[in-house]
Amino acid sequence: MSKSSRFKITAIVVAVLVVIVALWLMNRPESDASSQTTDDAYIQADLTSIAPRISGVISQVMVRDNQSVSAGQLLFTLDDRDYQIALQRADAGIRSAQATLDSLKAQIERQGSEQQQAQATIDASQADLQLATENRQRFSNLARDGSGTRQAQQAAEANWKTARATLMKNNAALQAIKDQTQVLLADQEKAAADLQQANVAHADALLNLSYCQIKAPEDGIVAQRVVRTGSYAHTGEEQLTLVPLNRLYINANYRETQLTNVHPGQSVTFHVDALPGVTFTGKVESLSPASNVSFSPLPAHNASGNFTKIVQRITVRIVPDAGQKNLDRLKVGMSAEPTIQTDNP
Repeated sequence: MSKSSRFKITAIVVAVLVVIVALWLMNRPESDASSQTTDDAYIQADLTSIAPRISGVISQVMVRDNQSVSAGQLLFTLDDRDYQIALQRADAGIRSAQATLDSLKAQIERQGSEQQQAQATIDASQADLQLATENRQRFSNLARDGSGTRQAQQAAEANWKTARATLMKNNAALQAIKDQTQVLLADQEKAAADLQQANVAHADALLNLSYCQIKAPEDGIVAQRVVRTGSYAHTGEEQLTLVPLNRLYINANYRETQLTNVHPGQSVTFHVDALPGVTFTGKVESLSPASNVSFSPLPAHNASGNFTKIVQRITVRIVPDAGQKNLDRLKVGMSAEPTIQTDNP
């Protein structure tokens, strides 16, 4: 066999092998690859909208656009004069309610002393009535057998009636004291409730005053700042946004055919267009429970006869590994190209 013939045969064999490999690669399931890559990915973060919990005039702004702030740092303040007055009014309400309660307690204590005195008077009246009853019976017996005078009997009768009337009057006085005590106890209960309500009003006024200072709930970068000194801010009206750059993640939209072997915990490498040549590492955190189109306001309904199958995309959340160089240069919204290593556990 000539050299040219051998060359032709070799070329044909190589061509056939190339075709076979190409056909195998074309028909191999996409998920069989040891890594899965997509360029449909973007850096994201859970943005925090900053809005006042009360209305008021902006008195001071402490931050500027794109400034880095720490959790607890003062961002801006509202004019607190109205809320200072409300707090003073609440303080006065507490003092007034406390004074009313103290006065009622003192009156109830006096009622206790008066009740004891009235009871002692009743005890004395009962003794007088007992003596008058005995004298009445004795002088009645004497008058009946002629040993006593009619005049003495009448005097004893009058003394008995007087003693009985006195006891009834003293009993009525004691009952009046008891009734008044019940009224005072009811007033005391109401005064205690008023004091509690005054304390709640004070706590509410103090809380509203604290709302005049708007602080950063977490570390982040100031963005979309519309707050200006002298402007009026309504309750819940967004004044700026905090971007937590220390908690960035990537939302990577993979084709459903790529996700057979993708699961949380797998290693990821990714690049961003803004930093060519820089490679970052991360981990798969989670996979979305539904395709992207499922969350659309108008999800697709393929009930008609002209159905065309479209490969769906599923969002995979990827978190960068902490402590990497250049991690602080990543910004929300940057385009990324992640590669998931599906051959590792």
